[in-house]
Amino acid sequence: MRVTVIGGTGLIGTRVVRRLRAQGNDVVAAARGTGVNSYTGEGLEDALEGASTVVDVSNSSYTDAAAAQEFFYPSTLNLLTYGAAAGVRHHVALSVVGTDRLARAQGGYFIAKQQQESLLGSYGRPYSLVHATQFYEFVRTIAEQALRGRAYYLPDVRIQPMAADDVARVVADAALGDPTGRITEHAGPEVFGLRELAQLDLRYLQDDREVLPDPLGTYFGAHLGSDDLLPSATAHLASTTYHDWRTDPASNAAARRLLAE
Repeated sequence: MRVTVIGGTGLIGTRVVRRLRAQGNDVVAAARGTGVNSYTGEGLEDALEGASTVVDVSNSSYTDAAAAQEFFYPSTLNLLTYGAAAGVRHHVALSVVGTDRLARAQGGYFIAKQQQESLLGSYGRPYSLVHATQFYEFVRTIAEQALRGRAYYLPDVRIQPMAADDVARVVADAALGDPTGRITEHAGPEVFGLRELAQLDLRYLQDDREVLPDPLGTYFGAHLGSDDLLPSATAHLASTTYHDWRTDPASNAAARRLLAE
């Protein structure tokens, strides 16, 4: 089976590519670094040639609404149109648990993600939409965006994060399965307060700075209710706990690389 992974050199993409190849599939890791740009269309025709499935785990580096929309909508439209021309039979996209709630909370990035999902659902091509909660690997990034002076100020919300390896597993499984035409939610096995988890992460890194409450704090621009980041009761739960992830040498190395970028 030939699969093209858009964003195939990123945090999730590299794991998806590795997993699919280990199962004997012919996989194209497509990214700007490999000469493929889903936003401009550069290299897409060649990257999708002969592919039965395209997996989109690409992401925008911008979190404001205008910039994120400028990336996600044209990129998804290109993947759908080029994919249709190439005979792609299944479009798999990775998105975020609670996108609709976060978009209503005026989170600019999530408005763009919701538009991406709407386009995917209305275009008429077979698709599967994987919703995942935040990754353990990004907990420190979330905290860093809320650093003021010597303390981190975070909103009082709950989070149910999961390991990037588990996200890649469910995305790869979706790519090898039949199109669902709907959203499937995935989350980690534990619920934390966001401040609690950020504090725990700092302690693992031997960082003694405090994490303090911020009632007006936002999550990538969205003002949240306490449970807006949590999945539904029907979500599929991964098995990797935060402790298991944090104490795994390979996971720690990957997290350090991410922080260094």
